[in-house]
Amino acid sequence: MTERETAVPRPGRRARLWQMIHQERASLASDLAGLDDEQWATPSLCDGLSVREVLAHLTAGASLGPARWMAGVIKCRFDFDKQVAMRLAEQLGDSGSATLDRFKQVITSTTTANPLKAMLGEAIVHGEDIRRPLGIRRDYPTATVTLLAEYYRGSDFVVVAKKRVADLR
Repeated sequence: MTERETAVPRPGRRARLWQMIHQERASLASDLAGLDDEQWATPSLCDGLSVREVLAHLTAGASLGPARWMAGVIKCRFDFDKQVAMRLAEQLGDSGSATLDRFKQVITSTTTANPLKAMLGEAIVHGEDIRRPLGIRRDYPTATVTLLAEYYRGSDFVVVAKKRVADLR
């Protein structure tokens, strides 16, 4: 056998993206373990949403496939903000720890209505929306943030970023 034949195969691009997403979700769940009620109620960096509500939003995103997402859009008469609020309410537990328990159930979910790089962006950006107000610092893997920055540099699909990052290196 040649060296190439005996080498461990590298996971495909899609599998690697899911690994990154799952790693970010697991890291966030770990960072949030043990928060008290006051910390769960802390305003996040998402205007008008608490830390707990942003976590419920992340849970919703990891729970919605294309068909269910479209059904929600139709139910909300194409009001995307209303759809987001409806799905957040579905995933908001009775307490912070209950909301975290729901999030833990979707850490390894591969359900999505969005491109995988957008899902990675959700995990990282909303993770920071939660962590920063709580004073929690995360050192992200360089490969993960580089991939995400390159995605944002070339797309305005999720957030208007192309112009914002055009001159960054």
